[in-house]
Amino acid sequence: MGTLILAVTSLFLYSIGTALQALSFRGRVHTNLAITTLIGVLALTSHGLLIAQTVHHHGGFDFGFFQSSVLISWLIVFLLIGLNLRKPVQTLFLGAYPLAALAIIMSLVTHSPSRVVAEDSYGMLSHIALSVTAYSLFTLAAIQATLFYFQNRQLKRNYNSALVRNLPPLQTMESLLFEMVWAGVVMLVLAIVTGALFIEDLFAQDLAHKTLFSLLSLVVFVALLVGRYTKGWRGITASRWTLAGCVLLMLAFYGSKFVLELVFHR
Repeated sequence: MGTLILAVTSLFLYSIGTALQALSFRGRVHTNLAITTLIGVLALTSHGLLIAQTVHHHGGFDFGFFQSSVLISWLIVFLLIGLNLRKPVQTLFLGAYPLAALAIIMSLVTHSPSRVVAEDSYGMLSHIALSVTAYSLFTLAAIQATLFYFQNRQLKRNYNSALVRNLPPLQTMESLLFEMVWAGVVMLVLAIVTGALFIEDLFAQDLAHKTLFSLLSLVVFVALLVGRYTKGWRGITASRWTLAGCVLLMLAFYGSKFVLELVFHR
């Protein structure tokens, strides 16, 4: 199936999913778990086939800027669909689906230098897989932290908005946020360890900024978890720390790749 057909199909399904979630959020329609899951799985399938044609090349995988974005957005939706089967996280689709659609559009209309990793580079591929999983988990955590932040503020002001009415209770939102942070920290630690093992010089010129920002983000997330269990950090404080760590991690990945590949063409 052609790349353009797969891209258009994915965009169409993500648009339907976003529209249904938006209507459900406003109380116009009622969407059940089966419908939400079906649309998500169909979109993931089309999106996955698109990845197979754009990321996988003969003898290796292309992890250029936009190709990586398409892969990460697929994993974000995949994780969210799985999480939605056991947790009330449907609202997060309002952020995840547009992100996936934007990544696909950007991969079609723009071009970045190829960064191909050979299929037999198992150590490097394991590092990349762990890194991508960590970035995906923390992207979900960033969306969750943003919703949690505004939910806290509106409840403190006794403002009964659509956001407050649609989101789970604060305790559930907070529990979900820290589950995402914990999972992301584990993946990030493993990614850093495998990078140290399989990358010849982790602090080489092209990787120094990425490594530094990754370590700084890890420090922020660990500090958040320590503060959570020793000082009882929660609510807006937890949201701010989560978002700060996510910004540092996004700078580590997207910032370094953007500068190296799209600015310096390296």
